[in-house]
Amino acid sequence: MINYDDFAKLDIKIGTILSVEIVEDADKLLKLTVDIGESDEEGNKRPRQIISGIREFFSEPEVLVGKQCPFLVNLEPRVIRGFESQGMILAAGGEEFALLHPSTELAAGTKIR
Repeated sequence: MINYDDFAKLDIKIGTILSVEIVEDADKLLKLTVDIGESDEEGNKRPRQIISGIREFFSEPEVLVGKQCPFLVNLEPRVIRGFESQGMILAAGGEEFALLHPSTELAAGTKIR
């Protein structure tokens, strides 16, 4: 069990997947470029790179482009197969696998509460 204060530390936002690349020599990894509503000082969009172990569920990973999903965005960055991952996509799984999607399109960066 965690208390509400621990839960409140999670920064979960809707992100829009801009591009997907297969990580070579890795059976499960995809490199996602995701718009989570961040911009630099000049107002240019600053997408995040997220490395995710979901490749086995998508025979054609490019179907992910344009999809909106929740992402944990305040996870400490981690280098995976030489690529920095700057967050984590949230999905449901076990014996079956499913990405989570909002029921209507939302602005990239919309906070999950």
